[in-house]
Amino acid sequence: MSATILRTRAVVFDVAVAGAVALFGVAAVSAQPGGWFSAAVGLGMAVALLWRRVRPAAVTAVVAALAFVQVALGWGPLPYDVAVLIALYSVVAYADRLRAGIVAGIVAALGVVLAAVQTPSQVAWYFPAIFYGLLTGAVWLMALNVRTRRLYVLSLEERAATLEREREAEARAAVAEERTRIARELHDVVAHSMAVMIVQADGARYMIDQSPETARTAVRIVADTGRQALADMRRLVGVLREPDPAEPAAEPPPAPGADGAGGAGAHDGVGADRDRSAGLTDEPTHRRPSVTEVPALLDRFRAAGLRVGWTVTGTPAPLPQGVELTVYRLVQEALTNALKHAGVGAGVQVTLHHAADTVLLDVVDDGRGRAAATPAPPGGHGLVGMRERLSVYDGSLTAGPRPAGGWQVRARLPLPSTPATEVSTV
Repeated sequence: MSATILRTRAVVFDVAVAGAVALFGVAAVSAQPGGWFSAAVGLGMAVALLWRRVRPAAVTAVVAALAFVQVALGWGPLPYDVAVLIALYSVVAYADRLRAGIVAGIVAALGVVLAAVQTPSQVAWYFPAIFYGLLTGAVWLMALNVRTRRLYVLSLEERAATLEREREAEARAAVAEERTRIARELHDVVAHSMAVMIVQADGARYMIDQSPETARTAVRIVADTGRQALADMRRLVGVLREPDPAEPAAEPPPAPGADGAGGAGAHDGVGADRDRSAGLTDEPTHRRPSVTEVPALLDRFRAAGLRVGWTVTGTPAPLPQGVELTVYRLVQEALTNALKHAGVGAGVQVTLHHAADTVLLDVVDDGRGRAAATPAPPGGHGLVGMRERLSVYDGSLTAGPRPAGGWQVRARLPLPSTPATEVSTV
């Protein structure tokens, strides 16, 4: 039932109650003490009861004052005095604080005694006092019960509303977190693939007359790199919606001669190790890259023209999936930056050290590659994205030029069981 209907019913009920009290006030005007003046007191009580829900304390004060006027004039209890019980019920049930109801109960107890004294009776005055007292006490307790139930229902509604707001806030936070994660993944995929494709396209343009075979190989690898980037982007976008059974579940087979390499450089020996990374394009829809795939990633960068070394020290141990993804993306981003800024032919050393409670990653290039035909555009979000990834695991990142030339990226990833470390930047 809607709130409007409930409010309408409450107003209609209160008007009916006030009308009944007014009827009691004028029905026996000729027989009751005080005549029309007494009836006017009853009508005043009836009018006051119209606001018994919205201003219960004020209504009770008005009704009590009129009742004491009646007692002071010696009229004794009259039929419209039922308004006193209605006002008492209202202040206990609807007042903001129960203190008003307690005060009203004390005043009503005094009124009970005065009414009992003025009640014509063949018995002692305290017998009417007991009757009035029991009636008044029953009304007060009934109102207290209604108040308790009403406040309990209100607390349940407030709790439900709070839980709903918390669920909505958690849902918004989850959506924001997922968007940030997908943005980082898309940046890694696009930045890596575009860097390789630009290098290959520039190389093909310069080698098309001198070495057509090398140029054809470079163009083929551009297509393969774009195909793999498209597959990765579809995998990321696929988590944003339910899978459509009508859509094909797998990528179409590559064109004849395509070997699925992730990237290569326009120089002799291009694509020598492409076959080792060809299977990456067929990864399952929700699979994430791991540390075990770093060697295949390095092969693609070697094919793109970097001289990459790979060293693992310490005792390798199983890492959480998120940590493995972070290490993979850090290596990918660092090598992409080396390819763009140090150039083709630069030497890069990647070192992964496993400690008892920490994973350390060093990516160092010598800065001695051949300059790209088109300089890399300024700006970008590579370092920002790496710091964001590391901050999830309370890791630290230092990145900057080396005194001997080149660039160094050093990342420290504490394992989940270790204390948090402060993120530092250079």
